[in-house]
Amino acid sequence: MKRFTLMQFVAAVILLLASTMAWSDSSMLRPPKGSKVAIIVFEDLECPQCARAAPILHEAAKKYDIPLIQHDFPLRQHPWSFDAAVNARFFDTKSEKLGDEYRLYIFQNQNYVTKQNLQGMTEKWAEQHGVAFPFVVDPSGELTKKVEADRNLGNQVPLDHTPTIYIVTDVPHVAPVTEVKDMNQLYQMLDQITQQAKQAAPATQAKKSSKSSH
Repeated sequence: MKRFTLMQFVAAVILLLASTMAWSDSSMLRPPKGSKVAIIVFEDLECPQCARAAPILHEAAKKYDIPLIQHDFPLRQHPWSFDAAVNARFFDTKSEKLGDEYRLYIFQNQNYVTKQNLQGMTEKWAEQHGVAFPFVVDPSGELTKKVEADRNLGNQVPLDHTPTIYIVTDVPHVAPVTEVKDMNQLYQMLDQITQQAKQAAPATQAKKSSKSSH
């Protein structure tokens, strides 16, 4: 009986440590180089909540003039979301703008997309935008690897829902990763964090200037 209890205790400690290590991986979420604040979203193109959040996130990024980093996190129970993410990666190779427009198109027409008609809908959309969409979109598997890398990153965080949205910063004394759990609070949170980043940046710059003058 004691042995069994000890084994349970050890197992619990291992699980706790594994969980702690996984959550610490959120430290990999950072703004792109040259940006102090950014929005990061892990999204599934078949997720209704993601479809509702997407245009709001794009508008917020535009308003605050900060990057919106979109990570693919296709859920395994969704039959066509992975294929749609690979398609989006194809359009990304043409231009980031085109990739974003395709994602928004899929979100807007989510209720009409099936695994069977995704190819046809995508071909028609591509033709309307002056792009030839190949029958085999990812012959080398490179686009698939990028989607899988995003999903693996999400699993390391780890995520338990989509969309998962973060506001990230690389400014000292400002929380580096803040999850947006309520979209109604997005703008309020961005106001607060961008203001904190602006206030912290001059102080950091002043310290650097002081050190360089000695």
